[in-house]
Amino acid sequence: MSIVTIQLGQCGNQIGHEVFNAICGDVHGTHGLCSKKENESYHDACKERFFREEESEVPVARAVLVDMEPKVISQTLSTAASYSVHGPKHKEVIMDLVQREAEKCDRLGGFFTIMSMAGGTGSGLGAFVTQCLRDAFPSSFILNHVIWPYGTGEVIVQNYNSVLTLSHLYQSSDALLVHENDVIHKICAQLMNIKQISFRDVNQVIAHQLGSVFQPTYTAEGGLHYSRNPLGDLMEMLVPHPEFKMLGLRNIPQMPENFLAYSTFSWPGLIKHLRQMLIANAKMEEGIDWQVRPPCLGSSIPSSHSTNKPLHFNTSVANLVILRGKDTHSVDLGSFRDPSLYTSWLNPQDAFNAWKTPRSFNKYEKSAALVSNSQFLLKPLDSVVGKAWNMFASKAYIHQYTKFGIQEEDFLDSFTALEQVISSYSNL
Repeated sequence: MSIVTIQLGQCGNQIGHEVFNAICGDVHGTHGLCSKKENESYHDACKERFFREEESEVPVARAVLVDMEPKVISQTLSTAASYSVHGPKHKEVIMDLVQREAEKCDRLGGFFTIMSMAGGTGSGLGAFVTQCLRDAFPSSFILNHVIWPYGTGEVIVQNYNSVLTLSHLYQSSDALLVHENDVIHKICAQLMNIKQISFRDVNQVIAHQLGSVFQPTYTAEGGLHYSRNPLGDLMEMLVPHPEFKMLGLRNIPQMPENFLAYSTFSWPGLIKHLRQMLIANAKMEEGIDWQVRPPCLGSSIPSSHSTNKPLHFNTSVANLVILRGKDTHSVDLGSFRDPSLYTSWLNPQDAFNAWKTPRSFNKYEKSAALVSNSQFLLKPLDSVVGKAWNMFASKAYIHQYTKFGIQEEDFLDSFTALEQVISSYSNL
């Protein structure tokens, strides 16, 4: 099944470009480290998923690229202008492009949107387009890839934009896959050893992580065919309830390409690190807090404390581990099936899944990705909502939104919706 990618705004278009670069580099690389037959079926599955062939037989990305005139956006850099003005004004053109791209798919698996949460086009237009997709394709899967803004701030109204965008997306999207700019910046500095970090460096790390999830894998033990519908499989395994649709992504190992030749990794080591990253909510493999432990189920602690989780412990709704490369069939993933990692209302057997392929990814002999529906975003979400509320309480910059038709009631509805999400994840 095919995925139509919709790249929104400057951020979405730049990341989308790097995603397709990473996928092409992976497919055409000579580093598959697997049989020729395996490589060919991987290649075919990838091509059907992300590309179509024109008459010239040149693969063309299944993508729709959307951006507004930059000078218009820079006037306010608010979600309001994009959501209330530019969205409706260009709706017909955008949805016509989407429809045409969808009709070129033999089997449409769903839509993958890439957008910023803080700026102008990506956030406001992204929320508007997602709602239009839901109306036009009610039974298709929609996964929104969202770039969380730097904590220090890129745009003065970024917290307003984030609150409005997230609350709208939560209504119409099947899941939100979130990358935090601050985290990716740290990965560039500490793991990739980049001295002067550019947007392109950040986007390439994001693209590598996305590729490690969406490139073909076997979703069942001993499966003979690559997964046909990655978006559907992802939702089925990670989003068991519509209240919980925030997904985080971690990927190991990550290092400069010229280090790879001198590095060796064992599966037990990678899995041990990945599990501790999950439970300690570490976003990268450097600086993991190894003191964090899962709560002991059925321990002899007095009953009044038996539900207390250790400080900093990250409780999960569901997790998916994706293994690529040599000897994946022999990897022991039992530690991810530990019931103490998960919320009590879901069977741990249903809450954890693994996808595997013997085909390596992007020159890494062995690599592991973790897609997690857990409390990982609680702190950043609480912070954004808190900052936005403080601004709202003093009526700061509200006029930038009301002049485009977004009223104070809309803000209050958005705050209420996100407080509910925070409450749900807090109570896991």
